[in-house]
Amino acid sequence: MSQHIETLVIGAGPAGLTTAYTLAKEGRGVIVLEQDPRYVGGISRTVDYKGFLFDIGGHRFFSKSKEIVDLWNEILPDDFIERPRLSRIYYRNKFYAYPLKAFEALANLGVFTSSLCMASFAWAKAFPVKAPKTFHQWVRNQFGEKLFSIFFKTYTEKVWGMGCDEISADWAAQRIKGLDLGSAIVDGLKRSLGLNRKGGGAAAKTLIESFRYPRRGPGMMWDACAAKVKALGGEVRMGRRVSALAFDAATKVWTVTAVDEHGREEVFTADNVVSSAPIRELMAAITPTPISLFHARDLKYRDFLTVVLIGKPQKELPDNWVYIHDPSVKVGRVQNFRSWSPEMIPDGVSTCLGLEYFCFEGDGLWASDDADLIDLAKAEIGKIGLMDPADVYDAAVVRQPKAYPVYDDAYAHNVDMIRLDLSLSFPGLHLVGRNGMHKYNNQDHAMMTGLLTALNIAAGETLYDVWEVNEDAEYGEAGVSGAQEALSSQRLVPRKVAA
Repeated sequence: MSQHIETLVIGAGPAGLTTAYTLAKEGRGVIVLEQDPRYVGGISRTVDYKGFLFDIGGHRFFSKSKEIVDLWNEILPDDFIERPRLSRIYYRNKFYAYPLKAFEALANLGVFTSSLCMASFAWAKAFPVKAPKTFHQWVRNQFGEKLFSIFFKTYTEKVWGMGCDEISADWAAQRIKGLDLGSAIVDGLKRSLGLNRKGGGAAAKTLIESFRYPRRGPGMMWDACAAKVKALGGEVRMGRRVSALAFDAATKVWTVTAVDEHGREEVFTADNVVSSAPIRELMAAITPTPISLFHARDLKYRDFLTVVLIGKPQKELPDNWVYIHDPSVKVGRVQNFRSWSPEMIPDGVSTCLGLEYFCFEGDGLWASDDADLIDLAKAEIGKIGLMDPADVYDAAVVRQPKAYPVYDDAYAHNVDMIRLDLSLSFPGLHLVGRNGMHKYNNQDHAMMTGLLTALNIAAGETLYDVWEVNEDAEYGEAGVSGAQEALSSQRLVPRKVAA
């Protein structure tokens, strides 16, 4: 026997739960299927290890969208704290404030290297690469070749596991749009002189100075959201892996099969299916076989693991995180969880650092034993100088598959072909979120795709083009000040889009 529901949501991450919550508030029937047996929130969950709480990657809460700010306040009204944004770059045994402080960077790099950076920047501006297609070309145009090699190349190649000439310029344009060397220098001089940015418009996202954060991590938001969905009559079923989706063109009804933790099958029928699952997995499960399946199979993902080191109390680190640009170690970034919120540390005194390693599922790092990964992390944190390995008294490893959709030179064409196929052959299937749309969205962007999708479903027509979310990288990047501005900004206005 199958259970019929108006909307079935695959994935209880920010996009999926926002969709479900919005529909449930409208009195619409909705069921969410989440593969994880314990945690909602997807990549935005908060993991609990012996009372120590930590993010999968770190999630700041900031948005210029009134709708998203209102949702955060509605779902979690009393549990936000405001946190300073403090981070550094580690490069060749030296730490650089990030965003850069001009005088500090000059001192660390030295006059000769700094002069080369400025000359390289001038050359790039005089002779830019026309219509840049790669990450390398885009950043070189904005900052010059020398700064690219120092502050972008090593870290970016750690994250993606591929050369900067293989990465699409789309990723740079989306993630660091609005920031160039000129604005970085001006901002860096202000920081060096202690002059904080006040007014004067929105900052580029890499320059924001503060953010909101749930006092016990982002998982608080999604636990609360899931509870509200249930209270409104919806369902959130954990430990359900979707194994098959079948579309009946005559009735326009979807049949979805899920398998629970014990291998038992559950069958649902739905008028609408909202998916935040990775497109490659989703398309492989659909019958009849989509003609764009080979495009979906060509999509790539970067995986991610965090080695959490718990140590004796030490001198307080001010950073939320440190970017590791040094090629002599494998770690890409270090999170300092107490700086996100003191409530992440149960005893209030221990040091808890998360060392982030970027990898591909099945490669040497991913397949390593936890003990070997912990030994590697202890050695590298000692080399960087953020913790004495001898002070580490406990550790844990968390693996996150498909953390980042890869922006290679073929991804945009592949996604376009998939979108066209779904729009023509599979009505009622809606893609949302980072992996669901193969877009490197922030948490608030993912929520907006879920919100707009729910509004489209409730209206029975496409009022909003979900794919336009995050096309302008300035959206959502102004920190707490932007959130306050958003409280008085104009709300979204429906705009009919072409079928």
